[in-house]
Order: sequence, then C-alpha cells, then structure tokens
Amino acid sequence: TSLALQPVITPELLQGRVHLKCSYSRPSSSSPLRYAVVWSRLSTSGKKEQIRRDTTLQSSSYVEMNSVNLRLGDTVFCAVTAFMGDTPEQQSLPEESKGFYAGIKFLPESLQIAEDGKEHVLTILSTVPITCHGHDDSCKITLQLSTEDLGNRFLGPPNIALSACQVDLLQAPCSGGSCAAAALTVTAVTDFAQDGNRISRIRAEPIGRRDLLWRAYTPKDVKVTVRDLPTGNCYSFTDPHIITFDGWRYDNYKIGTFVLCQSTSRAFEVHVRQWDCGGHRAATACNCGVAAR
Repeated sequence: TSLALQPVITPELLQGRVHLKCSYSRPSSSSPLRYAVVWSRLSTSGKKEQIRRDTTLQSSSYVEMNSVNLRLGDTVFCAVTAFMGDTPEQQSLPEESKGFYAGIKFLPESLQIAEDGKEHVLTILSTVPITCHGHDDSCKITLQLSTEDLGNRFLGPPNIALSACQVDLLQAPCSGGSCAAAALTVTAVTDFAQDGNRISRIRAEPIGRRDLLWRAYTPKDVKVTVRDLPTGNCYSFTDPHIITFDGWRYDNYKIGTFVLCQSTSRAFEVHVRQWDCGGHRAATACNCGVAAR
C-alpha cells in the first residue's frame, strides 16, 4: 500500500559541497522500516535516468552535485519505497517527489513587453547554495548579462535595454526555493519604427569561478517578446506645409522661430526656424534650421 511518505528534495551545503536531500515522512509503525531511495535526473531527451540507489534506516537520503552524475541545470527526482528489514520482498508503493531544478532560474521565465518605456523587473535566483573557495572568494556568483536580437537583428537599434551588465548572487540561507537572488530591470527600446513584434533573449554566464560545478554551466536564456506600438508623425515641408500628429493640415508662411511640437508630459520639444525663400515674387518661408531636446 501507499504510506504517504511524501518525499521532498531540498538543497544543502555539506562540508562546502552542494548536496540534494530527499526527505520523507516516517510512518507511525511499531516495527522499524528500511527505505529504498532511487535518485534520477531528466536526460536531454526528457527521459528519467537513474543515477543512484540508496537503502537506509534514516528518513532522508543525500546525493552530491559533483558535475558528473548531477550537474547544474538538471531536474532531479527521488522515489522512495519502504519495507520491513526481514521481508525486503514486500515493499510499499513507490512515491516520487516533484522535480527539483538545480541551477539558476529567471522569474518570470519569459517576458512580453511593449515599446512604452515601462521598466519590467527580472529576478535571477539560484536554487542551490553558493559555495566559497579560498580566502579571496566572497561567496558569490557573478553573472555576465548580454542580449541578442533574433530575426531582423541588423535592422535598427537593439530591442531591449538592461539596467545592469553584471549581477552578483550572494550566498544566503536557502528559503522559498531560493539560495541567492538579484534583480534587474528590462525595458523595450522605443525605436519609432513600425517593425512589428520582435523577439530577443537575455543570456547570463557565470564568470570568474574556478570550481567545475559553476564553470561548466550556462543558464537557460530568457525569451523577451517586444510588442511594437504605433508611432506618431508630424511634418513641416516646402514653404512650409504643416501636417500635425492628428492629421490636421495648414500652412505657415511666417518668418521667425516657432515651436513645432512640445510634449505636455516630458522634457521634449522641437523648434523650427523659417527664413524668407520666396524673394520678390511670393511671401513664403522655408525651414532652414531645427533644434530638438
């Protein structure tokens, strides 16, 4: 039968090394039970691979993340069965834990933003403890951040801008699925071009680490979809004809300096200077200078 063992995987730092702990409930039984714990990981094809089998009297089992059997980026499971010591052939039904992702996570895992100037918070966290090596190591992981535009990446400016090029994940007690965390903001670049929705990705790469566990690991990229927003246009041309943002048309034959447009919500305005260009035949003016802030 099922004994409601409810196995759960949590990370721990033991003697300076990253371990995963499989904990399970001990049934209230007069007879002592033994437990068979099977550790497995998801392969690249999505199938579970057994990496270790442990038989113990304890209500927990440990496995080390040694970059051989278990690596950063793996999703790990533990399955537990219980049996009497004198009747090992009679076992309870196996109970499996939820998958534990060991590595760096981005929250949210993907972003959908628009060219509206808003800042979007992206949290980067490590689900495993940060180790310390030597006296010069400040118990942190430094991540180098970069962006890449997919599709028409050679047309126009970058799709997105980050508030930082590097972040540090500092060692902290593991709580709520996080053993270290940092945050940055992502903003869509307003390019004033009608170029449709565009896709970028954010990459984080650990730098400056000597230990193999982190040195050989590259976290999964974050996909960012930038939604294109329509851009307004106004015009002043020839002698000069004006077309406003809302499509109103008129002429301005005057000579002088004028405010062509001015924002009511931010420090943005355009001035235009018009000089006489009609001579004796017609009183017309032409744009001869522009200033913008």
